[in-house]
Amino acid sequence: MAIATINPATGEQVRTFDALTDDQVQEKLQNAAEAFATYRGTSFAERAGWLSRAADILDAEADELGRLAALEVGKTLTSAVAEVGKCAKGCRHYAEHTEAMLADEPHDVAGAKVFTRYEPLGPVLAIMPWNFPYWQVFRFAAPALMAGNVGLLKHASNVPQCALAIEDVLRRAGFPDGVFQTLLVGSSAIEGIIGDDRIRAVTLTGSEPAGRQVAAAAGQMIKPSVLELGGSDAFIVMPSADLDDVVTQAVTSRTLNNGQSCINAKRFIVHEEIADEFTRRLVDGMEALRVGDPMDPDTDMGPMSSDDAVKTLDQQVRDTVEAGGRVLTGGAPLDRPGSFYPPTVLVDIPEGSPGHREELFGPVATVFRASGVDDAIRIANDSSFGLGGSAWTHDPAEQERFVTEVVTGMMYINKYTESTPEVPFGGVKNSGYGRELAAFGPRSFVNAKTVWIAGDEQGGGVAVE
Repeated sequence: MAIATINPATGEQVRTFDALTDDQVQEKLQNAAEAFATYRGTSFAERAGWLSRAADILDAEADELGRLAALEVGKTLTSAVAEVGKCAKGCRHYAEHTEAMLADEPHDVAGAKVFTRYEPLGPVLAIMPWNFPYWQVFRFAAPALMAGNVGLLKHASNVPQCALAIEDVLRRAGFPDGVFQTLLVGSSAIEGIIGDDRIRAVTLTGSEPAGRQVAAAAGQMIKPSVLELGGSDAFIVMPSADLDDVVTQAVTSRTLNNGQSCINAKRFIVHEEIADEFTRRLVDGMEALRVGDPMDPDTDMGPMSSDDAVKTLDQQVRDTVEAGGRVLTGGAPLDRPGSFYPPTVLVDIPEGSPGHREELFGPVATVFRASGVDDAIRIANDSSFGLGGSAWTHDPAEQERFVTEVVTGMMYINKYTESTPEVPFGGVKNSGYGRELAAFGPRSFVNAKTVWIAGDEQGGGVAVE
């Protein structure tokens, strides 16, 4: 099996790699197990030093690494370079704060010294997507490595060069051999790797079907897992919002990463008093974007990741229109080389259509009209997903209702959703379970061990569980 880099801006196959053989996978698993046996005994200071050096390398080589991401997934060079910088920030955050996050946690028990100690689990398999080829990996790797775990990366098959570059950065930063390894394998190898006794936990960011398969495999082996499975985030706009600012943020959020982010604003739920004006401005903003070569600094939006991604999105749009939806702009693949789909706005979304019930993983905005706060909350919650969301209002009572009543893992007010090392990231419902980032990052893959040291006056007795 060959794993290839295909430039989505041109359709050109740039480079190919042979997938690892079964024997090579076994060798890497053994390397990870042996590395963990000694790496778990390293100090936080040692790990922080290596991670800080990784941050320095990322900053120094941001342009080169950014070009690699732009080549493999079509994201604009500007956004790709910024993503590398975000990874450096995440590395420094965990280098500085993980020791405090994992410090022994005392408990007040009379006559005894009792505390929780956080100990690493071992080799963790990370199954990561292509859309943020660096950040998705580092937001797992930085806290996991700082906690004393070792990592094995099964990256998306269309970003082999980014995957190998991450391993190279961490190796050059000083992490011992075997502490972080890239596995160039196809998806068919994942279940067997999860089933290997040397793998102690699994994390996946990806599609809902992939999440179900990985969760089932991990559960069968009684191994912990963290799943982030995408979303269909609501972007709620009420009459008190500043439309000039809101529309700008709406266009930015919907087309961030060429519309291919789990936390893009996807469903725009707008109070009927301002719905016509908002929609008109949204269409204008989407049509003003320059679509083209991601390497060109003047490009606002590059191609989607692949021809298959375009075909999937196009079918969803066409099915929604056939069910009664209307296209206000865009709505069909661009007739040019590469995997290009234009910024698109859909309205009059029929219930049960793809635009209503599925995640549209591309630059397509769906607009829903709400009669008031109750209706906006109803529409926002009428989704099988629950990753993030935002509400734009200056009414404190409305803000509180959206925060309290919209069922989602993250709710932002007057700001679109983003991931950052300081705050937890994750969702509910079919968007997955578990959390990344903040203190959840290093605590996701540790054994929270209870330690009870009895005083001399304590003796035995009848134990009741």
